[in-house]
Amino acid sequence: GGASPRRAPMDILEKIRGGGDKPAAMETPRRPESWVEISESVSRLCSFDAGGGGGVSVKLIQDNRMAHDKLVDSFLNKFFPSGYPYSVNEGYLTYTKFRALQHFSSAMLHVLSTQSLLFAAGLRPTPAQATAVSWILKDGMQHAGKLICSGMGARMDSEPKSWRIFADVLYDFGTALDFISPLCPQLFLEVAGLGNFAKGMAVVAARATRLPIYSSFAKEGNLSDLFAKGEAISTLFNVMGIGAGIGLSSTVCSTTQGKLIIGPLLSAVHIWGVVQEMRATPINTLNPQRTAMVVADFIKSGKVSSPAELRYREDLLFPNRLIEEAGSVKVGQPFRRVLSPRLVEELRSTFPNEKFLLTQKSDKAYMVLEQSATGEDALRGWLVAAFASEMERSGAGPRDTVLNDAYQKMESVFPMFVSEVKSRGWYTGQFLDGNHSRIAYAKSE
Repeated sequence: GGASPRRAPMDILEKIRGGGDKPAAMETPRRPESWVEISESVSRLCSFDAGGGGGVSVKLIQDNRMAHDKLVDSFLNKFFPSGYPYSVNEGYLTYTKFRALQHFSSAMLHVLSTQSLLFAAGLRPTPAQATAVSWILKDGMQHAGKLICSGMGARMDSEPKSWRIFADVLYDFGTALDFISPLCPQLFLEVAGLGNFAKGMAVVAARATRLPIYSSFAKEGNLSDLFAKGEAISTLFNVMGIGAGIGLSSTVCSTTQGKLIIGPLLSAVHIWGVVQEMRATPINTLNPQRTAMVVADFIKSGKVSSPAELRYREDLLFPNRLIEEAGSVKVGQPFRRVLSPRLVEELRSTFPNEKFLLTQKSDKAYMVLEQSATGEDALRGWLVAAFASEMERSGAGPRDTVLNDAYQKMESVFPMFVSEVKSRGWYTGQFLDGNHSRIAYAKSE
């Protein structure tokens, strides 16, 4: 085995000098090299065949870990992305824990609500009949709910966290209607149908927001791995929740009164879990709220906050709130409500070659974006509004008169600002304003 290492440099020199043209049969076959890797009481035999395409094979030869450690490692391999925790962004573990809690409680609620529907329909709660009732209702009202909610996709792109929470609130509302259906059996179809209508909307909202949420954790092009492992965790805890729900349905929740006591408690745990899950998610796309927060932090401290730093400060219930430090900007308002034709010409001369127009009304700044405006254009407009508001508060004059000075100040700091925004992990290629009003100028002939 000692001749091979000394021969390797000569092989390389021969190829550089033209020796690589020799027939393969005249070369001495290289033997596979092997080594043992030892890590945390685990020994693995690794073999590398340089002459066979560079393949590496790994074989476990000794594992002295405790059974608990082996179980944990096996669980991580099955339910967490490869390379965890280094292959995901900050907050993934917190997100996953509350996702598991959310699915566990949701599955129990589903079992109890299905039992209530069967009681209301006067059926004996066998699994076959539960499936039949569920499919009959889903084929009707649930599809109607899905169709209505499917037209709101752009808003879900802009605020995936808020819509994800809204989806679970809708689902629990539908579940609550299932719970009370035995109390009004004469209205069974109406109550159960409305409940499934709400659930249909919830299903669309939950599925539509899944991709942007998973994308926020992807760090190494591993979106599919994240998605697969996330669904594995959902499935595991759904099954566990179904088992626990069956246990409850045959004991303390065997009556409607029991469900009316336990149901709200489970629903509270369910909603709390999804809220915490969304708060842990570091979404890096720019929408009105996140853009305003980035600008406000820059104005106050000169620093740009990362998605992970902003995630717990996002207002998930009222995402359209105005932030005074960022100029109290409202974006996406109908053009005809905030700008007159004369004012448009004035603003276009104030902001030459820009894809935004900015005007002041009362204590708010209204920004109108062009159809092709990106996240960088929105950041430029927001900075102008913030600088103008700051100058106005310092006594430099009314905001309308300081817009030009604010624009010049924005131009001087923007290259450094946008570079820092990108380096902190924000995606500036588009601005997600929820499909609100934008403008497109007619081309002059």
